[in-house]
Parts: sequence; structure tokens; C-alpha cells
Amino acid sequence: MTIKLIIISIIAYFLGNISASYIIAKYTKGIDIRKYGSGNAGATNVFRTLGPKAGLLAFLGDALKGAIAVILGYITGGEDGQIAAGIFVVMGHNWPILLGFKGGKGIATTIGAMIAINPYIVAAIVPIGIVIIIITKYVSLASVMGMTLFPILMLITKQPAKLVLFSFLLSAMAIYRHRTNIVKLLKGTESKLGEKAKKL
Repeated sequence: MTIKLIIISIIAYFLGNISASYIIAKYTKGIDIRKYGSGNAGATNVFRTLGPKAGLLAFLGDALKGAIAVILGYITGGEDGQIAAGIFVVMGHNWPILLGFKGGKGIATTIGAMIAINPYIVAAIVPIGIVIIIITKYVSLASVMGMTLFPILMLITKQPAKLVLFSFLLSAMAIYRHRTNIVKLLKGTESKLGEKAKKL
């Protein structure tokens, strides 16, 4: 990895540390969102704890940093730069050093990164996720299914090899972060959208 890519990766990682979910909860209600609901600093937990408006703002904020990181990565380092930025901005969101490595699960940030790389893939996946949520009320199921489809569609549409590998890495990170949700889904104990979050 060149010095330029190292710098891009570091900047993207710290950009990922800027958690819209944490900031919104802290400055609107004075709470640490990680002490409520799932204990996750993500848009779904904000939605369940603070309501739809706050949840949407958290989603958009976390998606925006993903897109910004990838765009800056591409401008400064080309394809390799955008890949490094995409990976590290999601890592920064999931495991933020500024928040004691307790972040979110990376779906909104991954979607933002995906939009900056291939908006058509996102346009194909997001409606499927929305339908799954409407039918089942399980955001985690929609997230896992969407992240599973992401690399498959990248492969089917014959995207550049590096971007296909990138999509597999992001998918693997997202599914790993949802491992407890997957267990709960299988057991039938996963929380549904609309259920009010409780303080931990």
C-alpha cells in the first residue's frame, strides 16, 4: 500500500468515526444511543428509540459520510483510492476509536459508499430491502439480504474485479456485524421495526 492510500485510509477511517446516530441522540435528547435498544449506534436503533425523523436523519448522515469518503478517495487515488476509502469508512463506523470501538453495523455507510461507486446496483437492491421490511418488519433481515445481493449483482453485471472483491469485503463485514441478529431471526426473537427500544 502506497503512502497516498495509507493517508486516504486513515482519513476515511476517522470520517467513519463521525456517527450521525450518536450525535443526533446526544444533542437532541442528551442520551448515548448505545445504552438503548440494541446498544448499536445505527439508524435503526435511533428510529426505534427516538422516532422516524431522527432515524431518517441518522441514516442519511451515515450514508453521506460513506459517499463522501469514496468520492474523495477516487479523486485523490483513483479506483484503488475509492476502494480503500470505502473499506475504511465502514470500518470507522463499525469500530470507531473515538467511541471506544462501539459503533454501528455499517449498512447506511455501506449504501452511501455503494451509491458513489455504482448507484444502479443500489437502485436494484434498496427497493428489495424496503419490500422485505414492509412484509416482515425485520430491518436486519432486509440488511442481510441486501448485503448478500450486493456482491452477487456486482459479479453478474461484470464489474471490475477489484470492485467485485470490494463488494464481497463490505458484504462480509455487514453480515458479520449482524451475526447476533441472524441468530435471533432463526430463533424468532428478533425485534421488529416499530417496537419501542428500552434502556439497557
